[in-house]
Parts: sequence; structure tokens; C-alpha cells
Amino acid sequence: MQDEYIDIVDRQGNKIRTAPRSEAHGNPELIHKVVHVLVFNSKGYLLLQKRSMSKDVAPGRWDTSVGGHVNSDEPLIDAAAREMEEELGITCGQMEFLYSYIHSNSYETEMVFTHRCIHEGPFSFNRDEIDDLRFWSMQEIRDAIGSSRLSDNFESEIEKYLEHTRG
Repeated sequence: MQDEYIDIVDRQGNKIRTAPRSEAHGNPELIHKVVHVLVFNSKGYLLLQKRSMSKDVAPGRWDTSVGGHVNSDEPLIDAAAREMEEELGITCGQMEFLYSYIHSNSYETEMVFTHRCIHEGPFSFNRDEIDDLRFWSMQEIRDAIGSSRLSDNFESEIEKYLEHTRG
């Protein structure tokens, strides 16, 4: 697998340099950009993906609908659209930017740019990266927090989303 090249940024999102993805993963001092897309259906349920057991981060855990690295110099909306196509096999005409934040753990530090869209499916998901997909109610998500069923990154994401929708 060929390494992706991503931008290493400062805490304000300014590009410092370009590096291979493999250099940023495993070094939480190197901040890199990622996009998330929260895909809701018309009933307000949120699509989550169950990450493949072969993933290097959170294998086998339920995670954000769509998430991926922003390639070097790639516009955020283009990265979000590309990840939607790669992971779910869909396009979303009306994608709304919600917020950004920095998520850090012992493995990596990401500057996350979160978007939202409405889509009912069907989905043609990438079985190399995703084991399953399903829509979850907000109550089901709240009940799963802290149970190790959800990725740490998603638990951080849903906390930011709930803060954003409250005020």
C-alpha cells in the first residue's frame, strides 16, 4: 500500500510541512487534518460504521459515519466528498460544515473538520475498511458510550456534536 501524504499543521491549522501518513500516525506531536461526515437519515438516526479488524486505530469498534485524512493541499469539502465516495459509495449534494476541534491521544493528534449530511442509502461500503454499517438512535449512542463498543474518536466526536446542537 502506497503511503498517503498529508499536511502537518500547527494548532491554528497552518501548514508546517508535508509528511507521509505513517510519520504522523504514532507521533501525537504531529497534528494532521482529517474530515468527518455525520450521515443522518430523515428520522434523525446517525449512521455508524463498524471498523474492520485490520484497522490500525480502533479495530472492531463503531465509529463516525465517514472519516479520513485530508491529502496534502486538498480542500476540506473535496476531502469529505472523496471519503464519502470511498467509504460509502455515495455523494451528498448538501453537505454542511459544523465545527472543528483537535483530538489527541497517545497515538496521534488530529485537527478534525466535521460535516453533516442527510442520506437514506443504499450504501456500497468498502469491505476492506468497514465490517458493518447501521443507523443508531441518539439514545442507543448515549447508552453505548463508555462500553468499549464505540471508538474513542467517535465518543469525542459525539460529545462535540451534542455540545454544538445544544447551543
